Amino acid sequence: MIVRFLTKRFIGDYEPNTGNLYSRLVHLDGDHVAVQIQDTPGCIQVQEDCVQVLDSLSRCVKWAEGFLLVYSITDYSSYQSVQPLYQHIRKVHPDARTPIIIVGNKADLLHARQVQAKEGLQLANELGSLFLEISTSEDSQGVCDVFQYLCKEVSKLQHAGSTDRRRSSIIPRPKSPNMQDLKRRFKQALSSKVK
Repeated sequence: MIVRFLTKRFIGDYEPNTGNLYSRLVHLDGDHVAVQIQDTPGCIQVQEDCVQVLDSLSRCVKWAEGFLLVYSITDYSSYQSVQPLYQHIRKVHPDARTPIIIVGNKADLLHARQVQAKEGLQLANELGSLFLEISTSEDSQGVCDVFQYLCKEVSKLQHAGSTDRRRSSIIPRPKSPNMQDLKRRFKQALSSKVK
């Protein structure tokens, strides 16, 4: 889903949960906004390295300002991991205004569906979150809409001044290239597509 958002291409053999950090400029309401997206380990299950997974996840959650909790409609266990992930995020970010969107992915695979849309909607309602169901492989625009919506919600909070406390905190954000380098690469990417 991240690759689809950033490149508009679908990659079926993507290695998920690698902890990769992607930094990009995104067009949002007429402005270019620097966005950092981290692909985090998503499954909270009983396992030997659970403490290590939660520790790694906590480091990612601390600096994030918005969240997409994505499950596959073809994998009930991925759906079951959403609520524990949500609860973990709320422990780190108790402010209920921090946007968390629940996304059911693979909506094109109706023949293999294990999670009904009404289950995703019910869970989102219980948690006070927005619910969307998309197909990353078939709908690039739907993927973009999810990320754009999350960015807008984060931007609203920033403009309302609710993030001033976190901006002055000592929680380090992941390192990313400087803005000039990002702008240069962004322009190169755009110019190569125009040719």
